[in-house]
Amino acid sequence: MDEKYFPEVIEKKWQQRWDEGRVFEVSNDDPRPKFYCLEMLPYPSGFLHMGHVRNYSIGDALAWYKRLQGFKVLHPIGWDSFGQPAEQAAIKRGVNPRAWTEEHIAHMRGQLKHLGISYDWSREIAAHRPDYYKWDQWFFLKMFERGLAYKKQSPVNWCPKEGTVLSNEQSSGGVCWRCGAAVEKRDLEQWFLRITEYAEQLVGQIEQIEATWPEKVLKRQRDWVGRSEGAYIDYAVKDSDKKIRVFTTRIDTIFGATAIILAPDHPLIAELLEHSALKSDVQKFAEKVAAARARRADPTEEEVKEGLNTGVLAINPFGGENIPVWVANYVLMDYGTGAVMSVPAHDERDFEFAQKYSLPIRQVIAPVSHGQPAAEPVSKTGTDQSAEMHRAFTDYGVLINSGEWGGKLSQMAIHEMAQYAEQHKFGGGAVTYRLRDWGVSRQRFWGAPVPIINCEHCGAVAVPYEDLPVVLPETAEFTGSGQSPLAGVAEFVNTTCPKCKRPARRETDTMDTFVDSSWYFFRYCDPSNDSAPFDPAIAAQWTPVDQYIGGDSHA
Repeated sequence: MDEKYFPEVIEKKWQQRWDEGRVFEVSNDDPRPKFYCLEMLPYPSGFLHMGHVRNYSIGDALAWYKRLQGFKVLHPIGWDSFGQPAEQAAIKRGVNPRAWTEEHIAHMRGQLKHLGISYDWSREIAAHRPDYYKWDQWFFLKMFERGLAYKKQSPVNWCPKEGTVLSNEQSSGGVCWRCGAAVEKRDLEQWFLRITEYAEQLVGQIEQIEATWPEKVLKRQRDWVGRSEGAYIDYAVKDSDKKIRVFTTRIDTIFGATAIILAPDHPLIAELLEHSALKSDVQKFAEKVAAARARRADPTEEEVKEGLNTGVLAINPFGGENIPVWVANYVLMDYGTGAVMSVPAHDERDFEFAQKYSLPIRQVIAPVSHGQPAAEPVSKTGTDQSAEMHRAFTDYGVLINSGEWGGKLSQMAIHEMAQYAEQHKFGGGAVTYRLRDWGVSRQRFWGAPVPIINCEHCGAVAVPYEDLPVVLPETAEFTGSGQSPLAGVAEFVNTTCPKCKRPARRETDTMDTFVDSSWYFFRYCDPSNDSAPFDPAIAAQWTPVDQYIGGDSHA
């Protein structure tokens, strides 16, 4: 026996035995209690780095520990192998992305085996192989059948260098996650998945995991969905038939509204200012805001509040007061309706904005103190209390300067005023979400083709299930021009409509790689299934995942 430990000798011996004995393969029929240890599946960039080793060593230690405790342990691995890097390698080096990817997978698989990570290699998957992305397409068609996959013209995040659309996560801080180029906004026809249909479930069912998930992850989920209960109000535009819809969680403060503020990219602005002398100024302001947001390294960073008066007046349906319409950079088009009523006395952001631009500040909620009289305090309706108020009062309280609702407590007034708005057909109670539908179109070659055929006579037609997968061609011309390389492959594009049998064209967009990585943990449970993505009964044996090891952003 050697006095020293030579790992390259000892480990090679045992790794060979493990491999020959298929020691880490686990059977679905094993009667022991299960433990599903899942690690994030790597992108096959070519070489493992220390982040990989750290992450996978943690998972390996846990997998061994649970095996030694008597559990049957599912510890799988696969490859998140579609995406930009392979396509960029094709553009820059003239290599085939499929060959590039397979070569890198082979090298990284060898590294993982050399490390001795105890994976069940019989369950290995790879997103770029047809036996996997067939099921991406199957899921897409199921959603298309149910109206959950649809195409529309939409402003998107566009990387001019990579020539493709990016998700919000992929363009965080206004730069492309891969190449660092400044991201632009463009209007393109894109495929979307209607994830907003599940907004209520995504927050309502969080209680099922509250006991075991970190609070910061739960908060991130709630913030991502952004559920808000409140009311919508339609403000008529003076001397126009247009209306501005706002959403507010505090309708009880509406008598304190001293302005309506629109997001700079609100679609109504162009109509309101069509013949206005201020049209050019407002357009320049909107462009300035968009450019500033694109340059921000941290999208959560607080902006210095800036705004511009449009010269338009809106009519408060509670009381009939005319109030100015502004645009401002702190109002976002992707939250609520993209328009807010500015109530400086009772909102901190509005207070700060009003002080900067000398907008009136009118208190309409007073603190509730012990012995609060039921009658409304002396009214100061119409006065500007900028001098008296040094900060916004944001709590609930008792309404003052609020007409017939004066003297009521906020909670009661919120309910009654929403009912009043609904009865008089200018608003009503509502729930809004920050969550938006998921744009999954990408103008790339190296992704799962969208399984749709475009026919001049029938419109967008689903590829029949029996024709899946829609397989990527062996190669394409990689120009980096911004159009999908698939558009230049005639034998891929030209096809026949499944409905009318006339000539038609395949969709040339491919799917976002996040589609591939949104369900892989189910495929590990049943990786050889060729008739379904997975058998629900088998998946139920292994899921939910008992331990996930990776960035908490993946959750």
